[in-house]
Amino acid sequence: MNIVQTVRERLPDLSKNEYKVAQVVLNDPEAIIHTSTATLAQTAAVSEPTINRFCRRIGCKGFPDFKLQLAQQLAKGTSYVNSQINDDDSVADVTDKIFAATQSALATAREKIDRDAVEATINCLVEARKISFFGYGASASVAHDAQNKFARFTTPAIYSDDHLVQKVAAINSLPGDVVLCFSHTGRTKMLCEIAQLAHENGATVIGITAKDSPLAKFCHIVVSTEVPEDTDHYMPMASRIAQMVLIDAIVAGFALAHGDDMKQRLARVKAGLKDSRYPANPSNNK
Repeated sequence: MNIVQTVRERLPDLSKNEYKVAQVVLNDPEAIIHTSTATLAQTAAVSEPTINRFCRRIGCKGFPDFKLQLAQQLAKGTSYVNSQINDDDSVADVTDKIFAATQSALATAREKIDRDAVEATINCLVEARKISFFGYGASASVAHDAQNKFARFTTPAIYSDDHLVQKVAAINSLPGDVVLCFSHTGRTKMLCEIAQLAHENGATVIGITAKDSPLAKFCHIVVSTEVPEDTDHYMPMASRIAQMVLIDAIVAGFALAHGDDMKQRLARVKAGLKDSRYPANPSNNK
């Protein structure tokens, strides 16, 4: 169990005083390992019994058990680092916080990813007549990146950032087509509309999105990265990076499923694009 992520997920369910404890924990998880019940209670301005109630709410037997699980998690390097940027942070501080938070998010995504859903996604894509990639806002760049990767294969792969074009594509979807919808929250209304239309017209809809979200209701397969996104950022990156890494895994699985023939095709594509780049070593034309 990722104890820090669990604390974040339980925030809406905590009492006012338990919430205070959670904020202290999330602000500096490393310090909690060396903190006593009395000290934590004083820092959070709550009673000592509140500390134990908080720990049981998170799923631990008590504060000692909570600290043990937290220490084990930090030893693995999978804690969620609080990357909130402060006014007095240096450029080095900001850089370290962003990188640390992203590394932690990827570790969490790797731990939580549903391998069976990934395999089912690859199987659907291998049999697809056509693949469409849709997303809005921050997820639009992920959808476009996915389309760029699949454009190297022989299966038609389309992407558009225009809602009306997406709507037409969804309406014209047929059985055998696969539609991939990207949304970290799964609450984007326009994308839900696209997914519903594609679903109603017989396409297989795959959501790279949150489980139990509005978008997930219209998807045949849901693959969730479950990244603990830091919403303090104006344009959060962690979820997009996790989605892009997931797409890399799906692309690799797709290529492997096609065997040597696909390897030869990819080699021809690479050779065909060779002249579009300067050589890595100008003195070596190989």
